[in-house]
Amino acid sequence: MNEPRGNSTAPRRHLGDLRPAPAGLPEADIAPPVVAESRDPFATLRIIDLAARLPRGAPIALGAVVDRLNAQYLDWLFPERVVADALLQLQANWAADYRSTGGVIVEDGPGGPSVTIEDSSRVDPWFVGQARRAADVCRAELDDFSRRDRPTGLD
Repeated sequence: MNEPRGNSTAPRRHLGDLRPAPAGLPEADIAPPVVAESRDPFATLRIIDLAARLPRGAPIALGAVVDRLNAQYLDWLFPERVVADALLQLQANWAADYRSTGGVIVEDGPGGPSVTIEDSSRVDPWFVGQARRAADVCRAELDDFSRRDRPTGLD
């Protein structure tokens, strides 16, 4: 007859190998939706990635950029304000780096807000640098998160 274990056995401190998943157990890697926020490096990186691929030398409606981001990242929601903020930051970064305003132009026109990316050989390497900086900030945030005792920072 099996007797209850009670407190005679100490709990395991390490899991070791796990059992195989039961048949039919769904994958647990479903990600929750994310609403993009201004100055969030993860959103910024996604916006820079798309901006670097936009056609050059002609205005593109901000709404079309927002629509593409929302279609490309189905688990994210990119409000127009957040995309505009990121593009305006790129415009400011371009002005600071090149002391000119022609590289990234965000403006309000008759068809609404639009973005125009300069059609020159200096744009691609500049976007790569912008994306690398944003990716570095993302990695730093992930490293910081992994070192916290509690993900919310609350006790």
